[in-house]
Amino acid sequence: MMARVLGATAWFAVMMLACRAWALDGPDLYAGESALYDAATKEGLVVSSNTGANWANWGALAAAFAKRYPAVTLAYNDVGSGAAVIALDRTRAKPMVDTIYAFGIVGVDAASRGLLAGFKPVNFDRLPAVARDPDGRWFAAHQMPVLFIVNKKLVKSVPRSWADLAKPELKGAIVYADPRTSGAGQVTVFAANLAAGGSLETVRPGIDYLAELHRIGNVLRVDAGAYVDFVKGKVPVWISFEMDGLRAKHADGMGDDVELVAPAEGTVAAPYTISLVKGARHDNAAKLWLNFALSDQGQRLFADGFVRPAVNDLALAPELASRLPKLAKVELLDVARALLRKPDIDGGWAQAVLGN
Repeated sequence: MMARVLGATAWFAVMMLACRAWALDGPDLYAGESALYDAATKEGLVVSSNTGANWANWGALAAAFAKRYPAVTLAYNDVGSGAAVIALDRTRAKPMVDTIYAFGIVGVDAASRGLLAGFKPVNFDRLPAVARDPDGRWFAAHQMPVLFIVNKKLVKSVPRSWADLAKPELKGAIVYADPRTSGAGQVTVFAANLAAGGSLETVRPGIDYLAELHRIGNVLRVDAGAYVDFVKGKVPVWISFEMDGLRAKHADGMGDDVELVAPAEGTVAAPYTISLVKGARHDNAAKLWLNFALSDQGQRLFADGFVRPAVNDLALAPELASRLPKLAKVELLDVARALLRKPDIDGGWAQAVLGN
């Protein structure tokens, strides 16, 4: 009898230690967090598609998630937006992932294929209307504006507008990404289109503008992987996401040699979306991860990694806020409408710029 009592006591002690290990450190980040964590511990795992550690500060979010929720293992891959959706489509009957992150237009496409489930995370109502699906099938994790990233050692007169990019002194100076295969390239077309008087009904003005830059010889090359060359001083003007310029300036040693320019006519910011996968095996753990990414803490971690939070009214520490350039005129891309223009960009840009 005594042995049975001791055994029960030992079992109870082990369970108490386990509960302490699972307990949240500090108060709930949002109402219901502790209850959701308890449910997630029974699953023990969440598989996050396309949240590679070296992009958009996802590595820092993964580390913070592991620290706050030690009983839930976060596994992730880094395959690219398009490949992530294709893989999910192929396994839709038995998904291998629980959440999926993608360039916004790709995220909307995934929803149209019936791959995503409705879920509204914390701060859902604080997102701009164009940054969330009304049913919660996709919502922005963060946003990325397109800017001019200028190496001042290579450029005597820093371009301040889209019109300036056509000046003779920038002959052979400009690099941007292929809009058929790159999110940054697609947003470059939408930003140029906005400056040229276009709309989401037609991207022809933006395509014609870029074609003219090629015609006059101001484009050095089209290249989605220009970061290393920019840091090495081989690219004078790079049209790319703000994050790339901030990394070069603050993390990779370029300092004041880099200037990030928000063009005078305005620019466009791209939402990157994240979603709960339809039929996710680890539903509660997935929701815990999505809530963390959209929580104030998660959003500030994006800002710490040079990425603009999706929650616009989020208060940032002064040292973080001061790093982000002032954007006098920026339009958050309506990705649901922008998806309709993807075929126009693919075919129109190739014909106007490449002649095919």
